[in-house]
Amino acid sequence: MIKSWLKNIGPGPLVAAAFIGPGTVTLCTLAGVDFGFALLWAMLLSIVATIVLQEMSARLGIISQKGLSEIIRTEIKSPLLKGLSIILILSAIVVGNAAYEAGNISGGVLGLEAILGKHSQDIGSFSLNYFSVAIGLIAFALLYIGNYKVLEKALVSLVILMSIAFMVTAIMTKPNLSEVFKGVFIPRFPQDSILTIIGLIGTTVVPYNLFLHASLVKEKWSDKSDLKHAKKDTIIAVVLGGLVSMCIIISAAAVQSAEVNNAADLAKGLEPLFGSFSKYFLAIGLFAAGITSAITAPLAAAFVATGCLGWSTKMDSKPFKAVWMFILIVGVLSSSSGIKSIEIIKFAQVANGILLPVIAGFLIWIMNKQSVLGNYKNTLRQNVISLIILAVAIFLGVKSILKVFELL
Repeated sequence: MIKSWLKNIGPGPLVAAAFIGPGTVTLCTLAGVDFGFALLWAMLLSIVATIVLQEMSARLGIISQKGLSEIIRTEIKSPLLKGLSIILILSAIVVGNAAYEAGNISGGVLGLEAILGKHSQDIGSFSLNYFSVAIGLIAFALLYIGNYKVLEKALVSLVILMSIAFMVTAIMTKPNLSEVFKGVFIPRFPQDSILTIIGLIGTTVVPYNLFLHASLVKEKWSDKSDLKHAKKDTIIAVVLGGLVSMCIIISAAAVQSAEVNNAADLAKGLEPLFGSFSKYFLAIGLFAAGITSAITAPLAAAFVATGCLGWSTKMDSKPFKAVWMFILIVGVLSSSSGIKSIEIIKFAQVANGILLPVIAGFLIWIMNKQSVLGNYKNTLRQNVISLIILAVAIFLGVKSILKVFELL
């Protein structure tokens, strides 16, 4: 049974790897420290929304054998609307992922530095961080091979490592299970928690994952009979990813200190409970979270850019490699130099805030097209659930834009 399941593992773990980056780890840490178990329900909501949207994305990829950005280019007939859609998508995904890539690599570096200390070299006014370069080289090697199966195995291994690290940490805190279940199933809105709730949902339901999933499933599967494998793969991976996020919140809730701003501080906060072991578990988890996101962000950007511009979307094509190399190099340089690309990240947040409802809306529209999906289009039940998720996405998009412009 396990052998059969392993054989049918698809892009699901890559999707989970993409949404559990250092930003998610940090946000879950702060949610636990500030509000205890009270916001666990937001993660449950995020898991359900992610499963619904990612299942549609996977179904679209298998039935059409095209990526989402390719379908956007061919299905939107109005030149003006098509142009605006492509500009928005390229801005949010390509520019956004270049900005976030620095954070992904920096997160992996934090994990390594927690165990090995800081290692950098000053070159004039520029400081080169060896760990940033090392993570960049690992990501480069895995992406350059351009082989989906190699990439899949590497990321599945890292996701399992990350999951074990964070789950063991949560178990070690011996949480009150009745309080945990109350936090998961009873929605509560503690004072000043609304932005954290928006953040928890926004870092799990990720726009670029919808592109990544539709493009990757066709690397793995090509037959309609594979839909059941894709659905199972999506559910298992997203639930596991959501559980990892919940474990980080549970771990952080055990810390009796307000001086926690990221996972490295969380390790220090947990040391009184179980000594230096906490540092190692969290460092390994943070390193795995950083490196998996450092691989999936350039990969998603490459699928999006090549699909939108009508270039070859094959992983070993020159245009595809050029896009992910650009994203990776920008990330390594920004992370190594410690540059905080605040304005670019703000722009990316605004673009992503607009993009999620737009892409979710487009996905629902395309999932109802007989010409694209035939008998595999959405059922009434799937449409009702996805429209509720779209309403939540619009609400989150408006809130995130207001937050960036400090109007909230």
